[in-house]
Amino acid sequence: MSIHVVGLGPGTLDRVSGRALRLLEDLSATVVLRTIEHPACEELAAMRPVVACDDLYQAADEHIDVYAGIVDRVVAAHDGGAVVYAVPGSPLVGETAVGLIRAAGTERGIEVEVLPAESFVDAALAAIGIDPLFDGLQVLDAQDLPHQLAFQVPTIIGHLTLGPLVDEVRDRLDVVLGSESVVTVLTDLGTPDASSVEVAVGELGHRHAGLRVSLHVPAQPVGLLGAVETMRRLRTECPWDAEQTHQSILPNLVEETFELYDALQAVGDEVPGDDEPDWGAYADAEEELGDVLLQVLFHTTMAEETGGLSLESVATQLREKLERRHPHVFGDVEAGTAEDTLERWERIKGEEKGRESLMDGVAESLPGISRAEKLAERAARIGFDWSSADAVVETLHAELGELAAADDAEAIAHEWGDAALTLVNLARHLDVDPELALRRAAGRFESRFRAMEAMTDLEGLSLAELDALWERAKEA
Repeated sequence: MSIHVVGLGPGTLDRVSGRALRLLEDLSATVVLRTIEHPACEELAAMRPVVACDDLYQAADEHIDVYAGIVDRVVAAHDGGAVVYAVPGSPLVGETAVGLIRAAGTERGIEVEVLPAESFVDAALAAIGIDPLFDGLQVLDAQDLPHQLAFQVPTIIGHLTLGPLVDEVRDRLDVVLGSESVVTVLTDLGTPDASSVEVAVGELGHRHAGLRVSLHVPAQPVGLLGAVETMRRLRTECPWDAEQTHQSILPNLVEETFELYDALQAVGDEVPGDDEPDWGAYADAEEELGDVLLQVLFHTTMAEETGGLSLESVATQLREKLERRHPHVFGDVEAGTAEDTLERWERIKGEEKGRESLMDGVAESLPGISRAEKLAERAARIGFDWSSADAVVETLHAELGELAAADDAEAIAHEWGDAALTLVNLARHLDVDPELALRRAAGRFESRFRAMEAMTDLEGLSLAELDALWERAKEA
């Protein structure tokens, strides 16, 4: 004897017909309802005896416990004869317990037959008037929205059952769409009380929550995919964008990267959950991150036009590389310490690149300080390094002596470079970021000099007078 799983449609019982309705009307069978809180379920309960599972929801701490209880209840009812498990909507849409019942049936040798039915998605499509084949369609669960939201096709968000959940959905939509963007609240579809109301995202609230509430978000070019399409359009419609090449905008990439560097320095070492974030600093960082992303999109869009690569191929290569170099996450390797992880990354990277020297792969276009630091770090991996910071200081004194003794321009430049390289290594041994330390020192110099300029006109002052002003600015 089979277990029959049927759907009751999105609304009242008059939307259920044919074999499913006959199974539900058979008084010799036990009818188990996932919930009584549905128009068709209420009508069915008034017509005949039913076993509802609402008590399982009230008693369980987790939804998985509810589903396990439903399976046990349905299987136990089957032991006593014919059983029909009925759910709101379609048994093939958003019904976790149905899959578990099928698995239990296979394990116990019980045939489980699932009869498809009209779902809330079908009713929503009828209400908003779109064809998913021609217009596209995305269906999301409000209780489990994806981390990255995209609305390049019409989207239906279901399961807006509770007020706090509506608040969370509103906040997520606000980030991507903006508070003025209009969505449609679909309520009680398939019943005489059905309604479709357009609401601004910012106005969504607890009053829009309910057991039979869903949202329709119209297709629109927003988020990352929207930025991609905007860049493609600029390449075809903007004269300036259209004539650019990789080389012509390369300086922009460097400039924007340094501006992002400055913005992130202002953010500081934020630790999630510690303190209130510096929202102003994050706003600046957000803008600068966008400017760097623009450079990525610009270069990939130009490359797509020649068939050289695409944004998809770039993203795919990145994902595959991250997975290869993190076998402790995507494979069966033990994670170890952060240092172990970094060493493994570098080893895998070297194997992939076919590098023959530890010096390979350090970009020659890096700023001098950064390049010197990276080369020294590579050499230190095999122990070619000073034993301590004090040892580096001794070498630095020797290099400064050689610099002082240099007597021509070429020798001076040579010895100055050696001293600077040694100073970078000293910073490494002291766990100091030399680039950051130098930038901060330059920043202090700039601010103090500006303070001197604010005190008086500096033109014509003696060095002693300038030094005195400097000390005043330093104290301030």
